[in-house]
Amino acid sequence: MAVPMLRLARQRGWLVGSVPWREISFKLDEKTAHSSLDLFKKDTGVIYRMVGIDPTKVPSNPERFRDWAVVLGDTTMCCGCHYWEVTVKRALQFRIGVADVDISREGCIGVDDHSWVFAYANRRWNAMFANETTPISNIGNPERVGLLLDYDHKKLSLVDVSKHVFFHSMLAEFQGHVVPAFALWDGELLTHSGLDVPEKLKRN
Repeated sequence: MAVPMLRLARQRGWLVGSVPWREISFKLDEKTAHSSLDLFKKDTGVIYRMVGIDPTKVPSNPERFRDWAVVLGDTTMCCGCHYWEVTVKRALQFRIGVADVDISREGCIGVDDHSWVFAYANRRWNAMFANETTPISNIGNPERVGLLLDYDHKKLSLVDVSKHVFFHSMLAEFQGHVVPAFALWDGELLTHSGLDVPEKLKRN
């Protein structure tokens, strides 16, 4: 009985000195979605509409992004490690990462010091923070990628889901609660949450 309980304690981060791995389940928050974005598949996917919805016909909401095609997740994180994946094969220009829950709705993720993202455009990947970009090489054209947020060690990583290794990690000085964040200017993205952190990533 002791061994199964010990394993469960490690999985749930109960042990002193252990890493608190936390399963995150989230949906995209329609209240934050820019008028050019439509949510689908029970609010786990987002599609970009070039014309979009007439902003005057979108319910007025102070949480909605007004100038940029951004949408946030509906679950906050303030400690521990969290993992989710995003199907990106049907998008040609996007940003995925995390943002402060109270990030300004006037800007875009990646351009200020309140968001940390991995950006894809012109068939190239970059890590992006405060409008500064760092090229990421040797990724290729994956259909799906993972994101691992290690809040306590202030790190956000882009993950190769086929090998469970890191493409790239960036340091992030989180100051408060953050949420999954997405920007999209072409095609669609589909999120996958409620996933266990891959064992191989726990050892890195």
